[in-house]
Amino acid sequence: MTSPETRAAITTRFTQAAVSEFRGQSRVSVPREELYAFLAFLKDERGFDFLSDITCVDYLNFRDATDRFGLVYILVNTDNNERVTVRTFLNEPDLLVAAVVHLWQGANWLEREVWDMFGITFDGHPDHRRVLLP
Repeated sequence: MTSPETRAAITTRFTQAAVSEFRGQSRVSVPREELYAFLAFLKDERGFDFLSDITCVDYLNFRDATDRFGLVYILVNTDNNERVTVRTFLNEPDLLVAAVVHLWQGANWLEREVWDMFGITFDGHPDHRRVLLP
């Protein structure tokens, strides 16, 4: 859950961000073009210092889905235990997003796994090698 201050800062600075809550968990959807700036803002200005996970959802056979992939980042502020799930949506053939390994070193393997399993390319990643598939 994020604080009211964090939610207000998000909606003030990123007007295209869609903020929602479900069962006490805060979620924010941002356009791909704003993703890196949004994640950097959360880290640098709101204290989200821990990247818990990066994963991806393939919506290929989901009824009424308008996008093919949902790229998901789960962030934690370890000072006050705020958590937020950040999503952006991608469609083929343009599966390129900026790498966040420069913000969180732990993103290295997570980005490689998403690339390996879903084909999402992380621009600026220092080591695009497969980790799961041959």
